[in-house]
Amino acid sequence: MAINVNTVYQTVLLILNKEQRGYMTPVEFNKIGTQVQLEIFERYFEDLNQQIRIPQTDTDYADRVVNLDEKISIFKTIGTATYTNNAFTLPIESGAPQSTQTFTTVNGQAAYTFTTITANQLASGTTTVYFNGIAKTVGVDYNIAGTTLTLIVTPGVTAFNVFVTTVQDDFYRLGTVLYSSGALPIQELERVDRGELYHLLSSNLTAPTTTYPIYVYERKQLFVYPQTIQSGIQATYIRKPLDPMWNFTYSGNAYVYDPNTSIDFDLHDSEQIEIILKVLLYAGVIIKSPEIIQVAAQQVAQEQNNQKS
Repeated sequence: MAINVNTVYQTVLLILNKEQRGYMTPVEFNKIGTQVQLEIFERYFEDLNQQIRIPQTDTDYADRVVNLDEKISIFKTIGTATYTNNAFTLPIESGAPQSTQTFTTVNGQAAYTFTTITANQLASGTTTVYFNGIAKTVGVDYNIAGTTLTLIVTPGVTAFNVFVTTVQDDFYRLGTVLYSSGALPIQELERVDRGELYHLLSSNLTAPTTTYPIYVYERKQLFVYPQTIQSGIQATYIRKPLDPMWNFTYSGNAYVYDPNTSIDFDLHDSEQIEIILKVLLYAGVIIKSPEIIQVAAQQVAQEQNNQKS
């Protein structure tokens, strides 16, 4: 499930025009859209915590929890933890699609602006830059600040290709930790804090074993006991949503939507109107009238019909 980024952007532009609030560029929209999506995503967990506090005799309790769990479930994933220096490093990248950008250098031009990779992706992800297929070193061959790539040596007459790829660190919240040795059934590890750990290790009766392993979670690392376990650890976790991206090409002086390199909003379909209204709020449109919500809903329906046809 995903929410079409073009549908959201076109609806926002339509309402901004109706409200005489000016124009929102694609770059502005991408920044605001990323912030709005993150706010909605984080609210899921706040709402879920609130629901847990409500007495379960509430007749609507189950429906609300199921609804929230459905929205969160699309972010649940699993990965293998890597053992290094007496600890397991969590899988921080779920294999979600990476973002890429290709430039062809221009004589005398050192700086190039990213259009298919956001500043947030560059800042939080793992970025690799290639010159004619050869990986280069940041600070030696290039620098990246915000959405600008600057080459250390200004290109000359002979052009070359610059290819940039980034994979996001999308880890958000730890779930279940599992151990499989191959010889034993898969074991779920018990999470303990440091105080409990010292108490458990002080007695042979309570010390962890490969049948009943435990772990301490600190700084995105798993300290697993018994320490003879140095492989076979997997972790389920909640990943972050992918940053939305309304990407484009230029035609004359106009932006032309590029569906091939754009990234849709990574939220449940039911959040579409909420995203539009929140983006409008950031743009200064105060949602006082139900007419604005109605216009948004009508525009979404029209865009969806256009896509089907």
